[in-house]
Amino acid sequence: MVLSPFLILWYVWLSSVSPPSTAATVSDRLTQNQVLEDGQTLVSSGQRFELGFFSRGNSSHRYLGIWYKNITLTVVWVANRNKYISGQSGSLSMGSNGFSLLLNNSEKLWSVNTTRVLESPILQLLDNGNLVLKEENNPDLEGYVWQSFDDITDTLLPGMKLGWNLKTGLYRNMTSWLSADDPSAGDYTFSLDSPETPQLVLIKGTQKKYRWGPWDGVRFSGSNELRSNPVFTPMFNSSREEVYYTFEVIDQESLLSRFVVTQDGWIQYLTWSKSSNEWVAMVTLQRDSCDRYETCGPYGNCYSDGPKCNCLKGFTPKSPEDWSRIIWSGGCVRRWELECENGDGFVKYGGMKLPDYSHLVESRNLSLEICEAECLRNCSCMAFTLIDIHGSGGDCVMWFGDLVDMKHFPSGGDDLYIRMAKKELESIADARRNKRVRVIVTVVICVATGMLLCGVISWCTIRIRKAKRRAACLNHPHRYLMEETQEEDLELALFNLKTVLAATDEFSFRNKIGQGGFGPVYKGVLPSKQEIAVKRLSRDSGQGLREFKNEVILISKLQHRNLVKLLGCCVHGDERMLIYEYLPNKSLDYFLFGLSI
Repeated sequence: MVLSPFLILWYVWLSSVSPPSTAATVSDRLTQNQVLEDGQTLVSSGQRFELGFFSRGNSSHRYLGIWYKNITLTVVWVANRNKYISGQSGSLSMGSNGFSLLLNNSEKLWSVNTTRVLESPILQLLDNGNLVLKEENNPDLEGYVWQSFDDITDTLLPGMKLGWNLKTGLYRNMTSWLSADDPSAGDYTFSLDSPETPQLVLIKGTQKKYRWGPWDGVRFSGSNELRSNPVFTPMFNSSREEVYYTFEVIDQESLLSRFVVTQDGWIQYLTWSKSSNEWVAMVTLQRDSCDRYETCGPYGNCYSDGPKCNCLKGFTPKSPEDWSRIIWSGGCVRRWELECENGDGFVKYGGMKLPDYSHLVESRNLSLEICEAECLRNCSCMAFTLIDIHGSGGDCVMWFGDLVDMKHFPSGGDDLYIRMAKKELESIADARRNKRVRVIVTVVICVATGMLLCGVISWCTIRIRKAKRRAACLNHPHRYLMEETQEEDLELALFNLKTVLAATDEFSFRNKIGQGGFGPVYKGVLPSKQEIAVKRLSRDSGQGLREFKNEVILISKLQHRNLVKLLGCCVHGDERMLIYEYLPNKSLDYFLFGLSI
């Protein structure tokens, strides 16, 4: 049967994105004198990872590697990344003191050997993706003679350690692939750069491109992304034997995840999406241009949420012309030069990504004051801070050169104390005093304005209430009376006729308590249960509007123990009434008219 060109091309494509479907599975291990041929694989006990030979794209170059089983080919480790095999002539051979990757069963391309002879050596693929050489009956991690977790390529799996084994001198870092189809060592290396003040750096060739650090006890300064979250837990360890970064997955049984440096230089934490059958970037360390190394130059501070670069307080652009052109690489210089023996001090900056080139001076539980004194004593010390790198509670870290690669965070970040000249400190103190004075003056003006405004509002409210109280009388024919009483600014209640009639039982005879020269007086009870006396002016009493007005003004203004209190008045048509407080112990006319009833 002749295959069509389409079927041939389809088969080639399928082989490039997944391991050969005809691969024979041996088990999860190789024992002494066993050989793994191209086309055979080892599969971890939990069916999670697979070891075998693979190629990418249309290339005939073959590599020995480890990939996830049961998903699209995703290689996490490559043995011979810089020495490919042409065609399917490679094999993995297990010996008594190690194993070798052979070409045509003779030429050794890559090998792992041990100085001691193992009695029953095995090469086993574990379910965490680690390929280990060990004695068959020794489950102890310390019994591993060799492990692929110590030979990282471009991928960090949960449990892998990025950093140092200070006891053995082993240093682990990540190096990108050269391209998507070529696992050879690429341009980018991701690593911890110092066991003393460890920080994560991405290097292209010999040039730093990005930096996150140093470790401050909670996170790497400059990266809020590498913190505990519902999916994974970043972990950092610093001891006399090891300094490393690693991470653990919360739900490792069901979630596939990896930390990778891509061939384009991106640092990403990826998780496998079962719904879309693809890797999804959950975290990318490079968030914005402020993450690029030394964006703003020496003493420049990068802002993600505002103008990109600003000089620190006390500094000015080295080249104002370049700065105005948004060329920030020249950075900033001091306004006042330091005078070490003449009153230098420190200014605190919060929410900072700590600068590069830090030096650990003391690794013990120091106070901030002692760390400051140590820095002040050294004229070369430009800045200091107190962070918990090694879990000792307080590590004194100092900087002895220009401060570079800083960034300001809207939230989070670390405190940094920067050395300033005496004149600069005085200038800052004056500015703070002036600011404090401005704040006080502003507060006083605001309070006074508020009080004045409240007074105006109160006055207007009172006037409005008075106007409302008198509104009931504006339509009666004796407007003269209301205008006159308003001019006198009287505080009187205005009763309507309905209320007065209800209180006096419509001026019933039994409620009549007296008779004066200008009309009868009635006792009444308001709805509030207050007893009142109502003086009802007779239409033919002879008391005119002026007399009524004078009586209202006079009585309302006077307060005396022998004078009955005027509560208000009622004017309705020709009716004019005065409402007094009722005194039960004596006759009302005794006070009003000096007469006995």
